[in-house]
Amino acid sequence: MEAIVRAAQRERWPATIAAVISNRPDAEGLHFAAAHGIPTEVVPSKLYPARDQFDNALQRAIDRYAPDLLVLAGFLRILTAPFVEHFAGRMLNIHPSLLPSFPGLRTHAQALAAGVRLHGATVHFVTADLDHGPIVEQAAVPVLASDTEASLAERVLDQEHIIFPRAVRWFIEDKLTIDNGRVQVAA
Repeated sequence: MEAIVRAAQRERWPATIAAVISNRPDAEGLHFAAAHGIPTEVVPSKLYPARDQFDNALQRAIDRYAPDLLVLAGFLRILTAPFVEHFAGRMLNIHPSLLPSFPGLRTHAQALAAGVRLHGATVHFVTADLDHGPIVEQAAVPVLASDTEASLAERVLDQEHIIFPRAVRWFIEDKLTIDNGRVQVAA
């Protein structure tokens, strides 16, 4: 989220970041956003016993800001199908692997255990299928013999900070179209 905010400010995107919303009141991003004059809100997931109740409350909170795009930056919750459908075609996420490889958690450990030579990150449109959806962009890093989960995660994160802001900007500039499940990026 911080990389996206910084890129938007540095590159003077023709957009406004409407709000930063978290399910955790202690999320670092809330402090960063507030310091940059971005409205913040917390919808505590712990207050809702069922996932759909939380998603309904979160959806109402987001809709109050009427965003053109919803960016899941550091938001680590599985969202219900009705929530995803409500924001279909205008919700982006980033995942720390070269999807469709290694969905879910502990992607770096999965990559190391599998012995892959390349690992990376994927920006994708969110669908109801976890860590799936039309791929906007990917960045790969080599997996080194000396890599640990931490060292691999650090190199992947560096790439995330490049590709996620770029993908968001492409959306803002109306350069993304989805055709038969594949994202096309206009020149």
